[in-house]
Amino acid sequence: MTSMPKPKLDKHLPRNKLGLTIRNYEGVMSTLCAGCGHDSVTASLVQAFWELGLAPESAAKVSGIGCSSKTTAYFMGQSHGINTVHGRMPSVATGANAVNGDLHYIGISGDGDSLSIGFGQFAHAIRRNLNMLYVIENNGVYGLTKGQFSASADVGSTTKKGIANEQTPIDPCVQALTLGAGFVARGFSGDKAQLVPLIKAALMHKGFALIDVISPCVTFNDHKGSTKSYAHTYKYYHPLIHTDFVAEADAIIGEHDEDGALEVTLHDGGQLKFKQTDAGYDPRDKAQAVETLMTPSSNGEIRTGLLYLNEDSPDMHGSNQLPARPLNQFAHEELCPGSAGLEKLLRRYG
Repeated sequence: MTSMPKPKLDKHLPRNKLGLTIRNYEGVMSTLCAGCGHDSVTASLVQAFWELGLAPESAAKVSGIGCSSKTTAYFMGQSHGINTVHGRMPSVATGANAVNGDLHYIGISGDGDSLSIGFGQFAHAIRRNLNMLYVIENNGVYGLTKGQFSASADVGSTTKKGIANEQTPIDPCVQALTLGAGFVARGFSGDKAQLVPLIKAALMHKGFALIDVISPCVTFNDHKGSTKSYAHTYKYYHPLIHTDFVAEADAIIGEHDEDGALEVTLHDGGQLKFKQTDAGYDPRDKAQAVETLMTPSSNGEIRTGLLYLNEDSPDMHGSNQLPARPLNQFAHEELCPGSAGLEKLLRRYG
């Protein structure tokens, strides 16, 4: 099926600070199955970019192979983008980021693309602290090859025919924490109210930001017995903390009342009401985040929200002392050391 462009009927739609409507952040029509969780992730990405007021051309979309990797065609059609080889998206993203760190890099992957053939690539992008938003659309199956279990399938989860998975799953959030990621979150494609703020916060984070999104496959993994179906996730998902994101501006100060509630007026005149939840959970406590993810819930809860945040570790550009000026803006004469300079450099390795 060939993708078709969406009509830009936006005359009466609200505009962001760039004067753009949400239609300016959409891509072509989706060819995924009706009801696929991935399309809900696409809608959340569109909403997040529009609300932040980021120019579509300021983004670079990178993906691998699989149902999830088609997502990049469905949002921000005016952005830079490339589909890479299966599992090799992080390498391409690393190279592009090294050349031009001024763009907002969004990697869209799946549990098969990142946790099987691309597991090593995924790991090294994290340890390099590549400045990017890395979204895993996690449905527990290989959708393009008719629903075999992926590496994220839970033990005991069953196929449509009733076959149970017996292999231990790989949890991308646990892996990201142990490899040093500074932003780790889990969301659900069916909870846009939580997912949009998570995406906005991840886009503004300097360094590697992972969001593992439980995104049910309606064709092969949305039946009774699947632990990544809509019914199972709606029943068991549990937000650890209330998630919201406010863009950087002058500080707004307030205090919670005795019931833990706080109401504030934003810079645009809007109102926000906060309610303290799970007061004992601190997303800056790495040990607590690992313990939370590794300890099975007594009632089968799927913990969602911002799991861990570390804003102090330098990203790849800082660690490698790359210039502030993007490398793709240097002239050939500036990049070429000449024969004498090259000979001097080689003598250091002699």
